[in-house]
Amino acid sequence: MLAHRQRGLVNVYAFMANLAAVGLLLLYGQLIGFVKVGVDLSPEVNLIPYCLAVFVGMAASIGHVRARGYTLHILGGFGGMSLALRQVFFVAACIFGLMFATKDRMISRLFLGSYLVLLFGMLSHLHAWLPSLLAQWLFGESSRLPTLFIGSGADMDNLDDWISNRGHLGITPVGFIADEKPSRADNAIAPYLGGIDRLREIAVKHGVRQVVLLEWMADTDRLERIVEDCEAEGCRFLIHNNLDARFARPLIPVQEGGRHFLALQEEPLEDPMNRAGKRLLDIAISLPVVLFILPPLCALVWLVQRLQAPGPMFFAKPRGGHNRTEFNMLKFRSMYARDHDINKQATAADSRIYPFGAFLRKSSLDEFPQFINVLRGEMSVVGPRPHLPQHDIEFSLISKAYRVRTLVKPGITGLAQVNGYRGEITEPEKLHRRVYWDLFYVTHWSLGLDVQIILRTAWQVVFPPQTAY
Repeated sequence: MLAHRQRGLVNVYAFMANLAAVGLLLLYGQLIGFVKVGVDLSPEVNLIPYCLAVFVGMAASIGHVRARGYTLHILGGFGGMSLALRQVFFVAACIFGLMFATKDRMISRLFLGSYLVLLFGMLSHLHAWLPSLLAQWLFGESSRLPTLFIGSGADMDNLDDWISNRGHLGITPVGFIADEKPSRADNAIAPYLGGIDRLREIAVKHGVRQVVLLEWMADTDRLERIVEDCEAEGCRFLIHNNLDARFARPLIPVQEGGRHFLALQEEPLEDPMNRAGKRLLDIAISLPVVLFILPPLCALVWLVQRLQAPGPMFFAKPRGGHNRTEFNMLKFRSMYARDHDINKQATAADSRIYPFGAFLRKSSLDEFPQFINVLRGEMSVVGPRPHLPQHDIEFSLISKAYRVRTLVKPGITGLAQVNGYRGEITEPEKLHRRVYWDLFYVTHWSLGLDVQIILRTAWQVVFPPQTAY
């Protein structure tokens, strides 16, 4: 029910804001004829198509309103301006798109531009105060939800912020009940009212309309009695899912084949269409690099290697790949061709690195042969950086979630690298931060994120960070 109230509040507010935007355009068009403000509008201009464009633009921006649904009633000045700016962008795209599509030369560009400025100001003010006022009107005294909580004071603490921020939807905490009065009961957001066996008595006395069970009960018979008591008194019944706290990480609800599951992470790249889009991006980038950039680069590297460090051009050693498989990753050899421990990480001023090899590593040009791995399908342009199998074992002992990185293909560059986490891993915290960004990439992948990482990597190739060596 609360979700429906929140969704309804967002939809009603979005509709009212849409009407206000259309009304502003019509009102502004009328005022231009009476008030001289330096903006001309021909009487022959038909504003109805532009009103429809404004309506479509505002409707297209409703996703941004819904994204702020949880805090819509407390956006404030800056939050309101941020949302208004996004909405004005959609409206501008629609009205100027209409103008160019119809080749309308009668409409004043200055009129449309000044309207967008006024629209931004109006929406910023509306976002700052209207949602809370609208919530008070929609969920006023007659729609209040006196709410009783079942569980300990500690369980109540976990919901303090939720209870405080849901008052606009009508939630009014009347108290909580538990088998024993907790020692911290006096500090709880709602008073302790008695034992659980007094549920019906307390519900009648306080006019309770909603009951929230703060923690799942192992005693199913007792849980059934609580449900029956709520139904007997006509109370809505909610069970708080506190498994996130138990597992110390967020769980993702998944519905599959009519069954409900909880997963540890989202995996957008399990969608074949997403995988196909990522693969097309990989080919679109790696094929031109392999055909046109890699050959002359190979010739240059081979020539300098002959002078400074004779030996094989490429360095190909096993790396951990997708789903914990292994593959031979290609790099331009940047170290002298002599026996040394390949499991030892490269360090700053490493004596194993010949002079031109240091330049290759700092500029990331030593990674260019990996575009061949990308064409083979062993790697992606963007993904978690692969490590030596021995390092994978060592790192997995430090970071328990390290192996989750292998749910996607390894990449030439990654989100961790563009955020400054590249080079030698000298302490556990650096590894934890790398794994954090790698897992963020796994769960939040999008083509837009890939493009953003590629552009940031290109910048770092031209202007290498201090951690590049």
